[in-house]
Amino acid sequence: MAQKVRILADSPDGENTMDNARRFLKVALTFERLRWPAGHRSPPSKADMPYRHRRRLVAAIATLPWLICAFAQPAHADGASGPARAASTVAAKQQTLSVQFSAYGQVEPTSIVNVSVVDSGTVSDLHVLPGSVVSAGQVLARLSGPQMHSLLTQRETTLQSAQARLEAATNALAAARSQLATHLTTQQAVDAAASELAAANASVQTAQAQLAETHDLGVVKAPIAGTVVAVQAADGEQAHAGQALLTIQPRGPLWVRAKYYGDDTPALRIGMTGRFAPAGSSAPIPVKVATIAPALGTDGGLQVGLIATSDAHWISGQWGTVTLDGPSTPFVMVPTASLILDRGQWWVLVHTPKGDEPRLVVPGPARGWQTGIVSGLQPGEQVVAQDAFLEYHRGIAQTYQPPD
Repeated sequence: MAQKVRILADSPDGENTMDNARRFLKVALTFERLRWPAGHRSPPSKADMPYRHRRRLVAAIATLPWLICAFAQPAHADGASGPARAASTVAAKQQTLSVQFSAYGQVEPTSIVNVSVVDSGTVSDLHVLPGSVVSAGQVLARLSGPQMHSLLTQRETTLQSAQARLEAATNALAAARSQLATHLTTQQAVDAAASELAAANASVQTAQAQLAETHDLGVVKAPIAGTVVAVQAADGEQAHAGQALLTIQPRGPLWVRAKYYGDDTPALRIGMTGRFAPAGSSAPIPVKVATIAPALGTDGGLQVGLIATSDAHWISGQWGTVTLDGPSTPFVMVPTASLILDRGQWWVLVHTPKGDEPRLVVPGPARGWQTGIVSGLQPGEQVVAQDAFLEYHRGIAQTYQPPD
């Protein structure tokens, strides 16, 4: 019995698993036969077999799946040695990568025009809606009401007075010239009458310009061709001087405004190229940096403006990811699975002749399943890539005291 158990325990790992299980079952049956009553040459029936014997046999059969799994797995005394350790480590390799800067950005117009009223009045004939396309000089709305009527009446009265003065000055100059011919007046009087005529004429021109301006104040026109993006007033609303009635997005190219965060933002330069990938679209749009804010914002981000370098089929308001290509830099590449985050710092397990040694590293850009290491690791060093997090925290339970 003991010899059979030793044969089963000393069998090679992972080989003849089913044979080992059959051996165990035979051992269990032999063990039971030794306890059968004398004279039984064959297994007794269920009625003849004692209850405790049946229970042992059932327990042996129930243990069979566990033994199959145990013999199917290779066992090592140190838990990580031989071929298993060789398969779980990889050599760090040096590779030159182009540093990339990524941020979220939104497509925006380069400028927005607010159409405001110069004087107070009541809004009327406002028929445009958000999304309406307008041309330069197109009438958008009108201003009326008591205030506009009063201003218009005042300007018309001023013009009538200036015209009456001009007529009087014209008659006075004609009379002075006729009297000068008969020596009834002097040249000085004629010159004075001419000066008055010139002043009256200037007054008429000023009054006419003011009246035309008043008429223009009552008509709101589009200052530029574009698309109406917002309407802030409605017919019948009393608008005050300087109030914006609507907003127009000028017809022209759009751009992307993005914010970059981190310690590497000083490396951004005007002229850097990259790609803008709109959300939900599979076609990135090539862009380049056009403007960079002179200082960080209140949230710590650096605002960057980018324009398309080719035909861009984007829409104002679209969000997406902006990726800029920076200078090429050498990095030590390791599998991303080998990185361990512990207490706000990144570590890797370096396999040395003395064992696995934790090493503090500074990770850089990632490419697929690989991550570049900026510092802390040398090319050629062996790094644990399989179950690195578990190996790093092996024995962590020993640092905690069980509760009473």
